[in-house]
Amino acid sequence: MEKEAFLLDNQLCFRLYTASRLLTQAYHPLLAAQGLTYPQYLVLLVLWEKDNQPVNDIAKRLYLETNTVTPLLQRMEKEGILVRKKGKEDGRQMIVTLAPKGRQLQEELGNVPFTVGQAVMCKSVNPQTVPELFLMLDDMINRLDKSNRAISTGQEPIRNL
Repeated sequence: MEKEAFLLDNQLCFRLYTASRLLTQAYHPLLAAQGLTYPQYLVLLVLWEKDNQPVNDIAKRLYLETNTVTPLLQRMEKEGILVRKKGKEDGRQMIVTLAPKGRQLQEELGNVPFTVGQAVMCKSVNPQTVPELFLMLDDMINRLDKSNRAISTGQEPIRNL
């Protein structure tokens, strides 16, 4: 067994985890001013993109389980940010719609993407390299999602490139 494989500095997962944690921290003061958490902001991004969505679609878009998203949506509904109602065609389905406060938050948080984007910019991450970074991360996310779904259904994880 190679000792190098177990060095913290050689772990991609550690770099991704640290970058994710620090990036989420950069959002905190901007969102806290409006009484929001980062996961709530992600839900708002999904609904600002397309309103009136089933809970299942929101969960899939965020790569989360519905039992993780539902309590989040319940809190947001109590705060008057969104409304949940049973679907017209399927009463088992919950449809999530932005309330006026949720629509207003888009305007109030208009500076957030720019502010956080500026915090991330550095020598290797700049407006020219961001599209390539998105492609790499999307590829990684899709591969990990497929592999994790395979494992959860009892299949072998995806190993080859």
